[in-house]
Amino acid sequence: MKQVRMIDGRTFTPSKIIGIGLNYSEHITEMQSKRTSEPVIFLKPNSAVCSLYEPVPIPTNRGAVHHEIELAVLIGKSGFNVSEQEAPEYIAGFGMALDLTLRDIQKKAKERGHPWAIAKGFKNACPVSDFFPKKQFNNPQKLELKLTVNGTIRQHGNTEQMLFKIPELIAYVSKFFPLEPGDIILTGTPSGVGPLTPGDIIEAEIEGIANIQTKCVSWNHVE
Repeated sequence: MKQVRMIDGRTFTPSKIIGIGLNYSEHITEMQSKRTSEPVIFLKPNSAVCSLYEPVPIPTNRGAVHHEIELAVLIGKSGFNVSEQEAPEYIAGFGMALDLTLRDIQKKAKERGHPWAIAKGFKNACPVSDFFPKKQFNNPQKLELKLTVNGTIRQHGNTEQMLFKIPELIAYVSKFFPLEPGDIILTGTPSGVGPLTPGDIIEAEIEGIANIQTKCVSWNHVE
C-alpha cells in the first residue's frame, strides 16, 4: 500500500482518496455542468497515489489527460457522521494534489450515465505533495492556488472560492464513509483545467504549502 508523508516525518497509508467535483463555480461553467445542492463525490484507490516530487506519469493511449490542482486534506483520526463543528478536529494537515482525469473517458461515462471510476482512479492519478500540520495555517480557506504548464498559467484561484467549505466537506463525506487516519479529501479545482502530454513542465503552487516543478513522462518510462 502506498503512503503519504507529513513534514514532521510521520507517514500515513490512505485507505481511500475522496474527491469532490464541481466545487468552484467557474470550473462548473467550463465543464458545462450545473451547481449541485450537495457535494459531488468520487473515489480514487490507494494505487492512484504517487509523489508530486517525481516525474508525473501520463498514459498516452487513453485519450486526453487533464490536470486539476487541488488543496488536499489529510485526515488524522477515525470518525463517522462527524458534525461541521467537530470537523477541524479530524484534520491532520494540508497538502497539494493533482487530480489527474482521463477526460475523454469521463465524458463518455457522463453521456452514458456511467460512473467515473476509470477516469479518476487509474494508476498514479493522484500525485501529492508532503502534508503540513494544520496548526501552520491561520485560514486554509484563503489560500492561493496556481498551476502553469510550460510557463503558461492555466489555473489560478483561491480556496475561498469553494462552494462547499472544508468543514462541510468533511461532515458530508463522513455521513457515508468512515474516516480513517491517512484518508485524503481532494477539495475541488478552480477553472483552467487542460491536457498534459509527456514532456510538459508543470509548476504547481499552493500558498503556504509548496511550489513544485516537475515533468510529465510517458508511462513507458515508469513502472
